[in-house]
Amino acid sequence: MKVVAVKNFDEMSQYAAAIISHQVKEKPNSVLGLATGGTVVGTYKELIKDHEQNKTSYENIHTVNLDEYLGIEKNHPNSYHHFMMENLFSQININQDNIHIPNGLSKDYEQESKAYEKVISDLGGVDLQLLGIGVNGHIGFNEPGTPFNSETHVVELEESTRQANLRFFNSIDEVPTHAITMGISMIMKSKKVLLLVSGKTKAEILEKVINEGITETIPATVLKNHPDVTIIADEEALSLVDDEVKRGFAHDKEEFTRTYLLSD
Repeated sequence: MKVVAVKNFDEMSQYAAAIISHQVKEKPNSVLGLATGGTVVGTYKELIKDHEQNKTSYENIHTVNLDEYLGIEKNHPNSYHHFMMENLFSQININQDNIHIPNGLSKDYEQESKAYEKVISDLGGVDLQLLGIGVNGHIGFNEPGTPFNSETHVVELEESTRQANLRFFNSIDEVPTHAITMGISMIMKSKKVLLLVSGKTKAEILEKVINEGITETIPATVLKNHPDVTIIADEEALSLVDDEVKRGFAHDKEEFTRTYLLSD
C-alpha cells in the first residue's frame, strides 16, 4: 500500500486525475471503476480539463460505478446516475453504451446483483478502481461487518452514512435507507486501486486504516491485502498519523511524480 501525501483537496484531485488519465492513455480500452460523492468531484473536473486541453479520449473506455441508491429514478438530482452525467460523462467523449451503473429501481435486486457481476466479469474486470472512504471505513456502500468475500448486493445504510450524505438532500427523511453496491470481492479483483481521502472528518478513520490490522469492522483495511493500492490523502486527512510514519510516504510521492507526472 502506497501513500501519497498532498497539501489539500485540489492537489489530491490533480494527482488522482493524473493516475486515471495515464491509465486511459496507456490502455485506451480500460475498464474504470468509478465512485461518487464530494471527494471525487475535483478529480472529475481535472479529467474534464485534461480531455478538453489534451484531447484525452474515452471513446473506447468502459466504466462501472460502485453503487446506486435504491428507490430513486435515474434523472433524480441525487441519483448516482445523475451525479455521473453532471460531473463527468456529459463532458467527455465516452460512449453511453459503455457506461454501467447498478439499477436502483430493479424489480429483482438479487438478479440485478448477479447481472452486474456478470457485466464486470465479461469486461475482463476493472483495470483501475477509484474509491472514497466513509467515516466508518466503508468502501462503496460496504458498511462495517460486510464480509470480505461479498459480491454485488443490497445493503442497509448505517445512520452515519446517511448523515454524511444528508448535505445532498433537504432532510434526513429524504436520504435513502438502502443502496445496491459492488461487493468487496469485486473491488479486490481490480488490477489497481486508488483511494482518495480528504479533510479532517476522515482523519480518524484514515489513521486506523494505516495503523490497525485488517478487520471487517473497518472494510477499507482489506485494501492492505491488495497488491497495487495507492492512497492519496491531504494534510487534514493525515493529521492524526504519526509524523515518523508520514515521513515514510515521501518515497511514494517521488515515485508517483516519476511515473505519472514526468512520464507524460
